This record gives sequence, C-alpha cells and structure tokens, in this order.
Amino acid sequence: MNRRTRPRPRPQHAPRRTPKPWLRVLRAFGIVVAVVAASTVGVAGYVVADLSAAVAHNAVQLEGGPTTAPDFAAYKGGFNLLVVGIDACEAKYANLFPGRCDGPDASSVNNDVTVLMHVSNTPRRITVVSFPRDMIVPVPACTAKDGTQISAQDAAQINTTYDEGGLSCVAKTVSALSGQNIDFAAAVNFGTVIDITDAIGGVQVCLATPMNDPYTGLDLSAGDHTVQGLQALQFLRTRHGLVSGSDLARIGNQQQYLGSLARKLTSGAVLSDVPEVLKIANIALTNLEASTTLADPATIVQLALAVKDVQPSDITFIQYPNLTDPDNPNRVIPDDASAQTLWAAVAANQPLLITHQNTANDGVTVEGSAPTGTGAPTPAPTGSASATTAPSPASTAPAVPLSDNVRGSTAAQQTCSNGDSGG
Repeated sequence: MNRRTRPRPRPQHAPRRTPKPWLRVLRAFGIVVAVVAASTVGVAGYVVADLSAAVAHNAVQLEGGPTTAPDFAAYKGGFNLLVVGIDACEAKYANLFPGRCDGPDASSVNNDVTVLMHVSNTPRRITVVSFPRDMIVPVPACTAKDGTQISAQDAAQINTTYDEGGLSCVAKTVSALSGQNIDFAAAVNFGTVIDITDAIGGVQVCLATPMNDPYTGLDLSAGDHTVQGLQALQFLRTRHGLVSGSDLARIGNQQQYLGSLARKLTSGAVLSDVPEVLKIANIALTNLEASTTLADPATIVQLALAVKDVQPSDITFIQYPNLTDPDNPNRVIPDDASAQTLWAAVAANQPLLITHQNTANDGVTVEGSAPTGTGAPTPAPTGSASATTAPSPASTAPAVPLSDNVRGSTAAQQTCSNGDSGG
C-alpha cells in the first residue's frame, strides 16, 4: 500500500416547565461527558435549538455510515461513540503554547486522544477504550471532509489519522481495528479543556508521588490537588512528569482524571445548577466538530437518557491492549489476542474483570478497591457523595477475566498518578 509522504512524529512512547426533566437529561449526559474525553460536550446545550446550530454547521459525514441517526430501537447491541481530542493551533491560546502556531508543525492537527465508548443494552454498562497515540496500525483508504481520497497504509501511527483525513478517517481506522461500528463521533480541541474545567471549578486528582514536567510546566506535590484551566490541560498532557515517561502511563493518568470528573458530575455538585451547565454547553459547542448523526438535539437527549442509570462501578476504562513494536521500541502494536477477548465480552454484554495489578511502574496505582467487575462494594474516594458504592445489578453478573496485558479501572475506583518523584 502507498504511504503519504509526511514527517514522522517524534517518538513519545518510553428548562421547559419544571426543572426535573432538565436535571435527568443533564445528569445522564454528565456520565457521558465524564467518560469520553476530558474536554467533552455537555449535552444540555443540544436541547437548546440555537446552540445545536453550531454542531450542524460543522457536522461530518462518517464514511459508510448513515447521514442521520436511526431510531434508537435499531441499536440492538448498544451503540458506540468515538471522541477525539485534537492538538491544533488555537489563536486564543497561542501565548500558552509557544511555537504551536508558528513552528514547523503549526498546520498539523493530530488526534492525540482517541477514545471509543461503548454503551450496552440492558443491563447498561459503559466501556471506555483509549487507543495509545503511538500505536502502529493499518489505516484503510478513506475520504477526507473536502473529498480528498486518502490512500491506505499498511502501518501508520494512529494519532496521525485526523491530520491525514479528518474525523471520518479516524472513525474508519478505529472501526477496522476494533471491529466495532462507529455510530457517533466528535472531535474537540485542547482549549475546551481549559474553559470547561474553569467553568466547573476544577477536578480533583491524586498523586502517589510528586510530578514535575518541564515540558508542560506542571509541578505538583504528592497528595490530592484540584486542577483546572491550564493546569488541568497540563495534567492531561503530561508524559515526562510520569514515572515511566511513556504515552501508556499518560493514558492511565487521563483515565484517573475522567473517573474523578464522572464522580463530581454525577454527585450533583455541577449538574444541579442549570445555568452553569448551559454555560458549559455553550463553551463546548463553540469548539465541537461532530458527525452528522450527532447533529439532531433529539438524538443527544436519547443518548443521555440511555445512560442515566449507569453507576460509576459499571463504567470501565480500558487501555487498548498492546505490545512493543518489534521494529521500533518507541512504538506499540495491537495485542490482537487480548483485544479479541475484550471485544467478545463487550459484544456479549458481560462485565469485565481487570486482572492486571498496577505497580509503581504503571501510570497510576489503584487504591484500596475490589477487583474490577467482581460486583463487590468499592470504597468511595475522597470527596465523593457516600462512603461506599453499592454494586448495581449489572455489576453482580459473572465477569470475564481480561488478559494481564490489559490495564484499566472503573470510575468507582480511586487511582493515584505515579509521578516522576521530581526527577
């Protein structure tokens, strides 16, 4: 297959009538917001017509998919939502990232965060899979938003697919790799992280050891911290501040943030304030690129209602199983055997059991909680609404043990980042 000539990225692996209907929708989408991306979308804004126009204007047709979403009854096995966090030049924040808008890579737009969220049918479970940015994968031929035909590649770094062909190309690549149909997709930029975390008053994170990263400017001591604005973005982007300095460690760090965000949003501290949520929605919508299947406000409301009863213990974060690339120790390749077990369990709507035991060499440690998927009560982290998290009916079903090579946790589990100890 032909490969496009392009510079290789640097190695980075090593209210209507009463407020009640509003609150149901807002709380439901809060879960979706929490699990799919640090900067995500705030669904409440979609039920306001003037805000939804911003989404429709930039809507992208997913290649091979429907123009609009079918009735939800058509999703017999649940649905999939792809969220892509893009690293693009943003004039509003150019002063925070010297060289990003005037350096040699100013025009490049990589998908530095690629997350696939699967929402199952009854019983509802949410599985959030993060794809390592440095993973080498086959990329199918695809069509860019402007109609440009992009040649297939036998092997390419997955985080280059947005720059190559846009949101649709990322979706097609993820679909081919995972075997999952992509029903909905959205791309958000890093500036949204700054604005959203400022709006909600920050997110609490935990550090097992100090974290210092001269590349992002992040400097945090061990213990609990509330990060927001630029500091939240620094936390999500840090790699050198983690013990192994790898992208794989960064994924664990990002998933800790998402789990904490999920707990904060579902506690009612944010979503009970309707004006505040609408403000957040407006912020997000000005920075959103969505698939055409997400352009209808009614569809977003359905998405929200579909997950309104999912508990944090039934939201599982997974790092896509991978192995070191034999041709390049600074890259990884898919672990197909481990992935097959994962996707089979997802298709059968079975709970997942994370068997990997995190150590000080992983991006995060898992603090005092039961193994994922066992259905056992999990101690709630500091600042959560209750002392314990009771198992839901969905959680008590027998779990499928995943390979020890599959790292992850649930939103109910407290994880703490393994910083570089200041070194």
